[in-house]
Amino acid sequence: MKLIKEYVESVKCITEAVKDTKEKQYYIEGVFLQSNLKNKNGRMYPENTMDNEVNRYMKEYVEKNRAYGELGHPESPSINLDRVSHMITGLKKEGTNWIGRAKILETPMGKIARGLLEGGANLGVSSRALGTLRMNKEGVQVVQDDFLLSTAADIVADPSAPDAFVRGIMESVDWIFVDGKFEQKQIDRTKEFIESTPKKRLTEASIMAFQSFLKHLK
Repeated sequence: MKLIKEYVESVKCITEAVKDTKEKQYYIEGVFLQSNLKNKNGRMYPENTMDNEVNRYMKEYVEKNRAYGELGHPESPSINLDRVSHMITGLKKEGTNWIGRAKILETPMGKIARGLLEGGANLGVSSRALGTLRMNKEGVQVVQDDFLLSTAADIVADPSAPDAFVRGIMESVDWIFVDGKFEQKQIDRTKEFIESTPKKRLTEASIMAFQSFLKHLK
């Protein structure tokens, strides 16, 4: 399965007074997920596929207060607790969109996010998931039923800014679940090792990489 990211620009900041204190609680709210339309990355999520996965994510993560998101652009499906900035507290369907709400946490990354919001920063959100794609007759990449959310929303810098969009899918990287965590397939690591080797050591490096690859097949 590939790592898939989708970016949404239209989220707003909400502040609520904390009872019996002068402090404020910060939330972000807006469209987190969309289906049945071709997005800017040329992908489309069928409504049933999206709904089934969001309902699972709601039961297993949101309702159990473990639906976390990070600050930034993680390049792994795993949630890094040291980078968590917020907790997704709700997702509700409106048409073919899922409207999300997330609470900014008092973590180091959460405090950075809060500082950005207080300073008037224009932030967006990015979903992160695993899934396979299949091209349809119209040339649209359709997300298949193995779609699996890692998080409904990471907080990212304004996605509408020049060069802020990154490719939503890491074309050369597949992920597998090993010993309780996601890892890149060995073939991708081998490719990276070969490509980074100077030409004069290419033969030696190729032999070493091939031997290492065979060990992982055992």
